[in-house]
Amino acid sequence: MAKKINHLLKAKENYTVAGTLWIEHEGERCFGVGRMELLQLINKTGSINKAAKEMGMSYKKAWNMISNLNTQWNEPMVITQSGGEGGGGSSLTEAALELISHHTAMRKRFLHFLATEKENLIHL
Repeated sequence: MAKKINHLLKAKENYTVAGTLWIEHEGERCFGVGRMELLQLINKTGSINKAAKEMGMSYKKAWNMISNLNTQWNEPMVITQSGGEGGGGSSLTEAALELISHHTAMRKRFLHFLATEKENLIHL
């Protein structure tokens, strides 16, 4: 077990334990909070462009994120339909919904881990 360090803390309430969580493939980030938010907004709006605008990012950046998502996994995450009489649009695949669900559960466990480590830092 690691040695206690709480005696080193200036003011216990001013410390926290922080971190970020993402999934990597071949050393490259392929899924995290940003991509999850983009997918959720595409699901809500039916549009990559509208989702990008809601996130305050360019369409090009959003398109690149979606393009990467669609190639970094065994199944595509977003299906796009070109404009026409009914207009274009985008929708999530079942795989994307599974990935969002998995990442949400993983993030919940990760945040619990961070909270536990903060308590260990301050109280041990």
